[in-house]
Amino acid sequence: MSGIVDLASDAGLSWLGGASSVAPRYDLLFAAMVLLCGTVALGVLVAIVAFSIRYRAGAGRGDAAAGRRTRAIEIAWTVTPLVIFIGLFVWAAHDFVALYRPPADALPVYVVAKQWMWKLQHRNGRREINELHVPLGQPVRLLMTSQDAIHSFFVPAFRLKQDVVPGRYTGLWFTATKLGEFRLFCAEYCGTEHSQMLGRIVVLPPAEYARWLGSGSEQPSLAQYGFARFRALGCSGCHDPASTVHAPSLEGLLGRTVHLQDGRTLVADENYVRDSILVPGKDVVAGFAPVMPSFAGQVSEEDIQALVAYLRSTGAPAPGDPQGARR
Repeated sequence: MSGIVDLASDAGLSWLGGASSVAPRYDLLFAAMVLLCGTVALGVLVAIVAFSIRYRAGAGRGDAAAGRRTRAIEIAWTVTPLVIFIGLFVWAAHDFVALYRPPADALPVYVVAKQWMWKLQHRNGRREINELHVPLGQPVRLLMTSQDAIHSFFVPAFRLKQDVVPGRYTGLWFTATKLGEFRLFCAEYCGTEHSQMLGRIVVLPPAEYARWLGSGSEQPSLAQYGFARFRALGCSGCHDPASTVHAPSLEGLLGRTVHLQDGRTLVADENYVRDSILVPGKDVVAGFAPVMPSFAGQVSEEDIQALVAYLRSTGAPAPGDPQGARR
């Protein structure tokens, strides 16, 4: 029995195991839903028993008494649950939207899932496998993709779970509120070794985290590596501001509003950059010919994440900048 309790505690499944800033809100929402549904179920049970006794055969109740209706009661038992459940929906939707709006100062961590491991890389280039070290009290943003099957990044103690999908980026952010180690699972069946796709989140004091982050072997930062790939792949030949080729500038691309040839507009994000590299004809910028070749098969997921980090390092778009940056 103690082994089961220890496992539940280690997985962060107990009510007191929340270790992120969002955990108390989700625990409260879950408790409210359980309480509401339990109250409704109990009320229905009591009504069934009471009506079964009151209107049983031979109880001396005529059809006229049984058939009387009160419109106010009917409206009340219809509208009241509706309002309550709409309230729960609004509450949950608010928390859901907030989960996908990371703070501007969130530390970026790039995640690639594959059968059967988690590969993670920090902004300074330090890599981890099946482990993620984060500072206490500092928002952390995960940019995640899969190399093969669908996986699911699940940290029970943080009350967070996000599918990691091949062919696109998904994101998640959190702020750890407790020191220690917390289990990381894959919550989507992804093959024969799915149950072994385990990891851990290690939460350190900020000073200790800074020492850990700087203690790895010397290597270029992710943005520096991305710049090197930008040059090696020939991207700078067209997209460098000094280039004589008529191609959009990529400086400050992420977050910029992009106007497309088909009249649509979108805000450039990581998925937009990924599609630009692998499927350049998907969304062509207005005013530019669709002549950029695809780099599918020439770049890895880590390369694309490094290119994203490099583009992010070029700065934010200027306020009111209407120009797109895609070819």
